[in-house]
Amino acid sequence: MKVDVLTCLALAVASFVAVVTGGRSSGRRKHKEVFIGDDSKFKFGGRIDYKLKKQDSTKTLLIKSEQLLNIEEHDFAMRPGFGGAAIPVGIDVQVESIDSISEVNMDFTMTLYLRHYWKDERLSFPSQTNLSRTFDSRLVKKIWVPDVFFVHSKRSFIHDTTMENIMLRVYPDGNILYSVRVTVTALCSMDFSSFPLDTQNCSLELESYAYNENDLMLYWKNGNDSLGTEEIVLSQFFIEHFHASSGLAFYGSTGWYNRLFINFILRRHIFFFMLQTYFPTMLMVVLSWVSFWIDRRAVPARVSLGITTVLTMSTIITGVSSSMPQVSYVKAVDIYMWTSFLFVFLSVIEYAAVNYCTTLEEMRKMKRGKIPSTFNASQAMAFDGCFHDNDIELTPFPRMAPTLTSEPLTTPTQSPDIRPTEGTRLRRQRSVRENVDLLVNNSHMIDSYSRLAFPLSYLLFNIIYWILYS
Repeated sequence: MKVDVLTCLALAVASFVAVVTGGRSSGRRKHKEVFIGDDSKFKFGGRIDYKLKKQDSTKTLLIKSEQLLNIEEHDFAMRPGFGGAAIPVGIDVQVESIDSISEVNMDFTMTLYLRHYWKDERLSFPSQTNLSRTFDSRLVKKIWVPDVFFVHSKRSFIHDTTMENIMLRVYPDGNILYSVRVTVTALCSMDFSSFPLDTQNCSLELESYAYNENDLMLYWKNGNDSLGTEEIVLSQFFIEHFHASSGLAFYGSTGWYNRLFINFILRRHIFFFMLQTYFPTMLMVVLSWVSFWIDRRAVPARVSLGITTVLTMSTIITGVSSSMPQVSYVKAVDIYMWTSFLFVFLSVIEYAAVNYCTTLEEMRKMKRGKIPSTFNASQAMAFDGCFHDNDIELTPFPRMAPTLTSEPLTTPTQSPDIRPTEGTRLRRQRSVRENVDLLVNNSHMIDSYSRLAFPLSYLLFNIIYWILYS
């Protein structure tokens, strides 16, 4: 009997403890369910699982967006409308800057905002306000985006400071705007035939890598207005024109692809090269002409001046060539530089001819006894500025050969009162040998002719050059 009483008492205590514990647990569970339900309805308008709510709150919006856009319900490895017509993808570009243009590498570097427009009904969502939703790169990796790449690109990257510069904007009807800020270095086939008076036409080409024209159709979103540029200032070039164009590219193994072109025309500023190349070259050529006014017996002065101008011209040509690509054709600057170098070189050769003729002239005079025996020819050739041509008795110019006149002819019919007419005068031309002897006997004439011939020839060359390449 006593055992039964104790057993009943134990059961009663256990029942009381169970009731008290169960009541508290159910109260807490009920309170949590109500709190979660109210909070989810207030923020997102739906019910969130309790396990998802316990995750990091910073990921809650992204997870909810995936549910809103039904990302988990579709296979975004396939393009929109797979199996049907090609999906149109509009493109527009905002050029931020042209960072550099390299003649040596034949490329250019450009920073731009690349924007894509297309429609993917799988990402449509209900919205009473018809407002779009904007996301960053974390959601871009979970959906389908066009695989546009830059043809002939050497290097490219998406800016990632402080986050990846990617923007995704989704509209309720499924229209999408995808924008990315990218810097690309691309090839530009330049023609330096007229360098530095040249104009270059470069282009940046966009194309889909995997989808040909049967799956994806690239086009400029707003036609010619799809390409926008800010005020771009370059050190050596002036941008004449920016324009957009499109075309098709064919690959034998994969087919035809739509290709978009960003074309821009660059005209080089000439003033930099005028200061660094043309003006110094002109001065060296003019400096080489100074030797024509120095006495022909001043050997050290004329030789040192000629060698200095030749070496300076060689240095200028080497400096220009080192900053240019090794092309296999002649550039405009090469024509000017080497022609100027030829004028400087000929001025040195001119003095060599003058010096040689002067030596022959003095040797002949010594043989004829017209130079005193005390005269030292070696001292005269090392003239210090005190010796003049009138110190030596120069031979006179050879006289012209007497003219030949024909005898008067009379005919029986002529009247004796009529005087016979004079015959035609015949002048014998000098032979090459006589001309050479004349120059040898009068070597100072070479300098006299050079003072006029060299400047006129160089002036004529400059006129033809600038008319031809300007």
